[in-house]
Amino acid sequence: MAVLRRAVALLLLLVANVAVASSTSVASEMKVPAIFVFGDSTADVGNNNYLPGSSARADFPHNGVDLPGSEPTGRFSNGLIGADFLAIDMGFSGSPPPYLSLVASSSGEAMSNKTQKMTGAALASMRGANYASGGSGVLDSTGATINMTKQIEYFSELKDQMSTRLSSDRASAMLSKSIFLISAGANDAFDFFSQNRSPDSTALQQFCEAVISTYDSHVKTLYNLGARKFAVINVPLIGCCPYWRSQNPTGECVEPLNQLAKRLNDGIQDLFSDLSSQMQGMKYSIASSYALVSNLIENPHAAGFTEVKSACCGGGKFNAEQGCTPNSSYCSDRGKFLFWDLMHPTQATSKLAGLAFYDGPARFVGPITFRQLSEA
Repeated sequence: MAVLRRAVALLLLLVANVAVASSTSVASEMKVPAIFVFGDSTADVGNNNYLPGSSARADFPHNGVDLPGSEPTGRFSNGLIGADFLAIDMGFSGSPPPYLSLVASSSGEAMSNKTQKMTGAALASMRGANYASGGSGVLDSTGATINMTKQIEYFSELKDQMSTRLSSDRASAMLSKSIFLISAGANDAFDFFSQNRSPDSTALQQFCEAVISTYDSHVKTLYNLGARKFAVINVPLIGCCPYWRSQNPTGECVEPLNQLAKRLNDGIQDLFSDLSSQMQGMKYSIASSYALVSNLIENPHAAGFTEVKSACCGGGKFNAEQGCTPNSSYCSDRGKFLFWDLMHPTQATSKLAGLAFYDGPARFVGPITFRQLSEA
């Protein structure tokens, strides 16, 4: 417990030390040329807004209640998310824009064909793009939104257009210095566990091997497209989300789901260690969302939280048997809640995560910090 208190205390010290810097960081020099974001709803800043008929959307109240104008941007949060805070730490104004918004803004009557749309998107995204899509996973079979393979295909198309605009050499040089942020794996675990509440060891092993093998393929594809700096956020302590507590008669965390997340995280750790020794020039940093959430749940008051079990916005048991909708009630003291809705963190939690992952202790990020990765 003493170790937990010291870890959270260090986080609070980081918050105090960067309070002034964070307010002026937009004007600071960008530490990398661009940021490219891939993953699920933990990183989605609005791509799913452009998917007609998708239920995995957050472009309605009360999402975004703490953003300027209380605008629901498509972030699954009351405000900013981790990708925003990490980008701000690297000198940007926030996460790069959702890729589909760039394509849409370039798709007027005079820009009707695919090449013209892509050229417009390439010009608009020289500082990066966010491809993350709520509901997606590492496996293409997970979710019904923009799967990881498609996200990377979008990036590949954009890279071709960047090469045309900048020259192949200049585009490659830019990409080699850029950050490729990946936050994925939780939805794969959700889907598997929902269908296999008591999996045998063979099914469990086959699932984990499939996820890690596919992750391996995605990273190699990005590497071959020019990525060199990988900032990875691992699978959170998902069994302690309000939704899963609401499904547990005891109201406690669903430990088999947490153990599945831990097993995936061990595989991700081994994967990147192996890949970095195989692929020339590759650098990586893995942020442990799992460890951070675990610390905050075990010692919430040190971080200023008073509620770590229930969602701020929703309905039913733990405020998590229903999602956050315009008809839902939501808490007024959002800075004291760990979770915003049935699955996602509040802006306050995301801010702590950004600090811990960017320049925090080894307990939360390694083998180097995101800051060291950006400066490498």
